[in-house]
Amino acid sequence: MSFSPAQLQQQLAHLPASRCYWVAYSGGCDSHVLLHALLQIQQQFSDSEIRAIHINHGLSPKADEWAQHCVQTCQELAIPLHSISVNAQAEKGEGPEAAARQARYRAFKETISEGDVLLLAHHQDDQAETLLLQLFRGSGPQGLSAMPKCRKFANGWLCRPLLDFSRDDLCNYARSNHLKWIDDPSNFDTSYDRNYLRQDILPSIKTRWPGIDATLARAARHQAEVLELTQQLAQRDWEHCRTAQSAQILITPLLKLSTAEQNNLLRYWIKDINHFQVPDQQRMQRILLELIDAAEDAQPLIEWGNIQLRRYQENLYLLNKEELTLITPDGSCCDLSSPVPLTVNKQLTFERVPGKGLKSSLRGKEIQLRYRRGGETCRPLGRGHNMSLKNLMQEWSIPPWLRPLVPLIYVGDEIAAVADYCVCESFAADKNEEGIKIMLKTIT
Repeated sequence: MSFSPAQLQQQLAHLPASRCYWVAYSGGCDSHVLLHALLQIQQQFSDSEIRAIHINHGLSPKADEWAQHCVQTCQELAIPLHSISVNAQAEKGEGPEAAARQARYRAFKETISEGDVLLLAHHQDDQAETLLLQLFRGSGPQGLSAMPKCRKFANGWLCRPLLDFSRDDLCNYARSNHLKWIDDPSNFDTSYDRNYLRQDILPSIKTRWPGIDATLARAARHQAEVLELTQQLAQRDWEHCRTAQSAQILITPLLKLSTAEQNNLLRYWIKDINHFQVPDQQRMQRILLELIDAAEDAQPLIEWGNIQLRRYQENLYLLNKEELTLITPDGSCCDLSSPVPLTVNKQLTFERVPGKGLKSSLRGKEIQLRYRRGGETCRPLGRGHNMSLKNLMQEWSIPPWLRPLVPLIYVGDEIAAVADYCVCESFAADKNEEGIKIMLKTIT
């Protein structure tokens, strides 16, 4: 199939409309073709703005020269260009391609505004390469569906309108329109997996199966349909297995699912609900054996990277280790008015409420924020006697790993309140006076 601006217009008609289309412009042939063709049909998008964005990874000695080429090209095309330099150096254990991609996509997210559409110039050959790479990694439908034509991204959309066209189609368009582009020498370095496929493997395959790119792209679309069905199944199971007011999974309904359904739901919960990386297959098997089938009084833990998956009583909990690190130290002063950060995603807030919470007269006294050290007791309002904090936290079903993070409001040497759980009798507001309600809030 030959490529033309008219065919690009047909592709864009199926994508979300936007007031601003950003073209990810590397200076290479594919992105130049996308930018040039889009300008030919600009009158069809008279209510929309077209912009280009170039990411300078700084990995090549010619990176600045390429950035200048993009500036010059966009000036000739009278298109606004947003050029961004990023740090794309790989960290320990990270591949160079993954590091560059992460840096690039972070810059994209920080640039596009709500409702904007980011257009990438990935084509049919790229899709075939992506499918094979995922296949060699043993991926499931999520990976084998390769690159979606359009998906939500940041506050807008990320779309790939050239997936139905081959590299040759785009190169023919570029030559016939006398376009000038950059050829990155690193694209020929076969030490990178994608380049090895592109330079050594796929050309050999094409001599036997000339239409393999289109075939693999079709296979990716089939996998995308499978993925959509598994997502629908996971969403249904999630509604049956989630806890009422939080993002935990209940063990009893989970056990009623088949092993395949359990795996499908767990992946959905980890990736789509919590936006964490799904663990490898070995850890997924351990989750089923060590957490789901564990005794009710057990407290098993499985970790990967910065993520923890735990079980307590009837619930599965998914945590980021950063959420378990306190920001405000033990013994800090507390004025019962300004929000107090506790962890990266939790803060303590205070609200004036008639007849509830702490006495407002406590403001101005020596008040401290402390955490559990062991052996504490308090006299919760309505109980009529002192109780150990340990027993209260068990009664409130607070998981053991969260108990050291529960903020305790001290007036002098006495606990006046346990945040979000109870106010102590001697410090509670009377029904006819203004009180201070203490709340734990999640920061999003």
